[in-house]
Amino acid sequence: MMPFFMQVANSEVHITFDDKEGRDVYRHSTSHIMAHAVKELFPDAKLAIGPAIEDGFYYDFDYHRHFTPEDLIMIEERMREIIKADRPFVRKEIDREEAISYFKSREEPYKIQLIEEIKDKSVSLYQEGDFVDLCLGPHIPSTGKVKTFKLLSVAGAYWRGDERNRMLQRIYGTSFSKEEDLEAYLKKLEEIKKRDHRNIGRELGLFSINEETGAGLILWHPRGALIRKTIEDFWREEHYRWDYDLVYSPHIAKLDLWKKSGHIDFYRENMYSPMEIDNIDYELKPMNCPFHIMIYKSEIRSYRNLPIRYAELGTVYRYERSGVLHGLLRVRGFTQDDAHIFCREDQLPDEIQRVLDFTVFVLKTFGFHEYDIFLSTRPEEYVGTLENWEKATSALKMAIEKKGLSYRNDIGAGVFYGPKIDIKVKDAIGRAWQCSTIQVDFNLPERFDITYRGEDGKEHQPIMIHRALMGSLERFFGVLIEHYAGAFPLWLSPVQVRVLSITDSQMDYARKIKDELRSIGIRTEADLRNEKIGLKIREGSIEKIPYLLIIGEKEKKGNTVNVRKRGGENLGEMTLPEIIERLKKEIEEKL
Repeated sequence: MMPFFMQVANSEVHITFDDKEGRDVYRHSTSHIMAHAVKELFPDAKLAIGPAIEDGFYYDFDYHRHFTPEDLIMIEERMREIIKADRPFVRKEIDREEAISYFKSREEPYKIQLIEEIKDKSVSLYQEGDFVDLCLGPHIPSTGKVKTFKLLSVAGAYWRGDERNRMLQRIYGTSFSKEEDLEAYLKKLEEIKKRDHRNIGRELGLFSINEETGAGLILWHPRGALIRKTIEDFWREEHYRWDYDLVYSPHIAKLDLWKKSGHIDFYRENMYSPMEIDNIDYELKPMNCPFHIMIYKSEIRSYRNLPIRYAELGTVYRYERSGVLHGLLRVRGFTQDDAHIFCREDQLPDEIQRVLDFTVFVLKTFGFHEYDIFLSTRPEEYVGTLENWEKATSALKMAIEKKGLSYRNDIGAGVFYGPKIDIKVKDAIGRAWQCSTIQVDFNLPERFDITYRGEDGKEHQPIMIHRALMGSLERFFGVLIEHYAGAFPLWLSPVQVRVLSITDSQMDYARKIKDELRSIGIRTEADLRNEKIGLKIREGSIEKIPYLLIIGEKEKKGNTVNVRKRGGENLGEMTLPEIIERLKKEIEEKL
């Protein structure tokens, strides 16, 4: 796209769509054009907000009925007319009280509320044609600079994300500088839709969320539970191999524990209301770390004992607003693959590198070979000394650089008690997912006064590393479903093999094959129904079962099976020892 100038206050800045800032300005301007079209078509609609987001934009409206797909078509047509008119975006700065008066005359309550929250004496408005909107800007020079766009969907959204407020209608859209880029993006959206873990989870019988049980709470069905068990078994075995001790902790603790840890001060909005037991307030745990600290404190520690590594698949509970809950990816109760390492300061660099190695190993095992690494630094609200923050950040940075890994700084994105490394995996279609995190913490050891006896016979404070390799089992499972589109590798598949009989005369032989495979730990089912073999194969394909073993009279007489692989590849006849050898190798190597 040709460069354009965006207007910022009284100056102009040279920018293009290739710049992230340029894309945001371009899409934010498109959202204004959409709001203009909506107001022309539906004058009673009230305007809320309309920001650019990753890959697109949205605008929230308060309107007395739901917008329909037909409405979106009408809005698009009116947007094209506005774009064709090529009217300039003009910035105006006016007195705050004058702006309130203006939007009162236009009966725009949400704009008035936004202005009332602004402390400055003046506010900025942007106008194109006869449409005026409250906006900080900047915008592209004129409506005609928008080359191609598409409105995508309508969803409900509470004003300010608070379910106590009125439900608004959010129209999502996207815009690009080139038609071919828009077409490629729409194709990607179709692929994303096919991979939606909520649909695949329902179709394959993996999990469900029931309103009677509660929003954001996952029910694991037998097949999903089998995959979870497989993941957990691998996780435990590897943690023993990497020299961790496994621990378990309760689901609740006294409220005072969370006061001491700092969670009440810095994390209260994500915690549930306390419950009273024996006149003492208890709290559902949002984290596992204070429990692991109490285990550490249960006995005197020597410098010779360190590092100590505690790992737990610990279920935690965090309050998420109903508007952001999303299948397995955003829930209210989830199981973290959590660990805490207590080490001396001189051990810190090696321990961080060790965690990085473990993380990369786990991610690759599950089929993730590309990822982005971010070093998240001190936020505005934090605890602890600046000196300790600098030490922790430096240790993380050195560990990444020593491993030769590329990374980006994420300024101010650390947690309240320390900086962190975040690793975002890339899935099969290039989307990034936040999973792994490594956090250095000088603060909690100080708050809980944990020590070890040094070589000098004195008490010293250990450093604590918080780390999660997968993040949470629920979220990681959702990412796996979308990564593989439900076609899991053999070692993870809930049903690894299905034996199919062609007629009733092969039923006994099919049962024998099934029983032999199950006896050596291969997850096997038999389909012995009196149905056409084509139907059985088709159903096995829909259920994404890795191997179908087809048995007819020929196979029965020859003590063989006809092997059909997921995707339709026919491997022909094999003896049972041959197929067992193949399956064992594939499972063992986690292919």
